[in-house]
Amino acid sequence: MRKIIDTTIETIIFICGILSIIFVVLIFGFLFKEGFAFFKSFGIIEFITGRFWYPTSNTPSFGIFPFIIGSILVTVGACIIAVPIGVMTALYISEVAPKGIRDVLKSAVELMTAIPSVVVGFVGMVTLVPFIRTLFNIPTGLTAFSGSIMLAFMAMPTIVTISEDAMRSVPWQYKEGALALGATKWQTIRRIVLKAAMPGVIAAIMLGVGRVIGETMTVMMITGNSARIPLSIFEPVRTMTAVVAAEMGETVRGGMHYKSLFAIALVLFLITFIINFIADLFLGKNKNK
Repeated sequence: MRKIIDTTIETIIFICGILSIIFVVLIFGFLFKEGFAFFKSFGIIEFITGRFWYPTSNTPSFGIFPFIIGSILVTVGACIIAVPIGVMTALYISEVAPKGIRDVLKSAVELMTAIPSVVVGFVGMVTLVPFIRTLFNIPTGLTAFSGSIMLAFMAMPTIVTISEDAMRSVPWQYKEGALALGATKWQTIRRIVLKAAMPGVIAAIMLGVGRVIGETMTVMMITGNSARIPLSIFEPVRTMTAVVAAEMGETVRGGMHYKSLFAIALVLFLITFIINFIADLFLGKNKNK
């Protein structure tokens, strides 16, 4: 009976894994079908490097370079904020905090992941945006900087939770050996725990980046939705996800505008795939060391 149960569970897990791959392939195929139809009429180089987005004008222009810059600017800004704070928080929860405080902090961080993105965007509009406008004396607080702060807030729970789990999984013998050799607690954390948990920490960071680059509602609400190339992080921007979400309901099914949004989704899919592929290569390299 136990063998039958084990075989059944293994089969279910195998089927789920295969279905996950099939779903991803189907999504890519659908995006490729619609996006390729657009690229046959409009060059891919001109599409990616174009500086103007006028899809409904008499002479349509489909240039997504400002959206790519906006997405990169918001993502990099969020990572600069979220990664160091998230990793340091995970180190504190895992290695420094007393047990009672550790349980409370970990539960609070995990609860943060349940906050809907539209709520985060609304809170950012009401509190952060006016504060940024007043603090830096700029015309509007709807900027890439505001989006980066709120997206960092959304990415940190993922980074903290997974990084803390990776650090807690480091064998206690490693720490005992380092302390027995005369290393201080900080040296043990920095040179033993953090290094041993690095593959898990990198995975946590990449998942956080995935959450940031794929976010839609928050960036739509607090980044200004300006379809132009920003000169600084304190200017409004528009991301690729925001374009698709804002304009899909206004397009004619089968038209060039409709197909161009699928082309944007295809480019975003490929960017995310490349990021995850590079992360997998890096993780495999660390595991082989």
